[in-house]
Amino acid sequence: MSPTKMNQFRDLNLIEPIVKAVEAEGYTLPTPVQKQAIPIVLSRQDLLACAQTGTGKTAAFALPILQLLTEKRTPVGPPAVPGIRVLVLTPTRELATQIGESFTNYGRELRIRNTVIFGGVGQNAQVNALRRGVDIVVATPGRLLDLMNQRLIRFNGLEIFVLDEADRMLDMGFIHDVRRVITGIPKQRQTLFFSATMPPEISKLSAQILTKPVRIEVTPVASTAEKVSQAIYPVDAGKKTSLLVELLKDPKVTRSLVFTRTKREANRVAEALLAVGIGAAAIHGNKSQSAREKALAGIKTGATRVLVATDIAARGIDIDDISHVFNHDIPNIPESYVHRIGRTARAGNAGIAISFCSPQERSFMRDIERLIRQEITVLKTPEGLSNEAHKPRQGWRPVGGSGRGRPAPNARSGGRPGGRAANRPGENRYSSSNSFANSSATSSLIRR
Repeated sequence: MSPTKMNQFRDLNLIEPIVKAVEAEGYTLPTPVQKQAIPIVLSRQDLLACAQTGTGKTAAFALPILQLLTEKRTPVGPPAVPGIRVLVLTPTRELATQIGESFTNYGRELRIRNTVIFGGVGQNAQVNALRRGVDIVVATPGRLLDLMNQRLIRFNGLEIFVLDEADRMLDMGFIHDVRRVITGIPKQRQTLFFSATMPPEISKLSAQILTKPVRIEVTPVASTAEKVSQAIYPVDAGKKTSLLVELLKDPKVTRSLVFTRTKREANRVAEALLAVGIGAAAIHGNKSQSAREKALAGIKTGATRVLVATDIAARGIDIDDISHVFNHDIPNIPESYVHRIGRTARAGNAGIAISFCSPQERSFMRDIERLIRQEITVLKTPEGLSNEAHKPRQGWRPVGGSGRGRPAPNARSGGRPGGRAANRPGENRYSSSNSFANSSATSSLIRR
């Protein structure tokens, strides 16, 4: 059957228990990455998939893996093949937990056991789960290496290795740990490699660990979801949180993600929202595992209306029905913008992405528009916003020629110490003083 005719999960040659489990989760139509990846994995070929967050890639490897493991099971009795058969390596605790939950939910009618391994908690419960026997291990690199070095985990019978979010592994400095893990698993295996982007080092790694892979590419990183309405509010840095509070007064903002550049800023914004009675929680790498889990549970159940996060902490977080994404700080890496706003408008729903652009961030915004090949609507900023006690990180200044947000040397800041980088052509479009931003005819997307 051709990929174009694979309109339902039943058309992908998945066994009935898996199809029923998927339908029980509320899904009937596979996403493009699932249509392409599932037949490749079932044919036991290596896979190189360029797919960003929100495309359904977890199910794209989880469903066929469950089926492949089931095909080697005996009808009754204990598992036919003891030991760990699948390793999924992923960068964050949250993503590892969610992948583990996916395997559990999709395999509810199967006798396939999985466990999740990550740091930040004691290892005893994880070691005990390994000793009881599991088929699938979902792990972050650090804790997995710890257990491997202690000889508490072995991969002698490993059949499938999944490297998920490979580019984020690189961003987080885990790439050397990933290479160490790979040296400790069998060379004869099926490898599934997922990455939103393909920087040179990730491309090199894929070439080293894949054997005659089939390559698929879904939603290039420069693409944004069609149903995401995007807008910019020009605003001074010190007034951003006041603007956020103002916009959150709208009841249509039912469940939102707010992105900040730093962990400290995430804490400050969450505390400011709580101080005015808005349910909010911050999530980032300095939070304990229990605090991170509490924050995620709060936003998922509706107890918390706003989750404030850094890019790294939010990568892989899967939260349904996000109505709005707010870029409290504009990302200095344009691709991060695409990942951020991809948190809304999932599963065919519409969503809204609002960015707060200070004068110091105009070059970042210009880089984003160049990447996504479109101009984003500039809205009129409400008047009377309070100026909170807020100071940007010292030395943080957009570099006139790059927009990458690194401290600007004198030669690139107008040629004098402490000089501001000159605006590039078109950047005045993001100024609150421009006629379009202040036009009374500009309607706020927040009210849609």
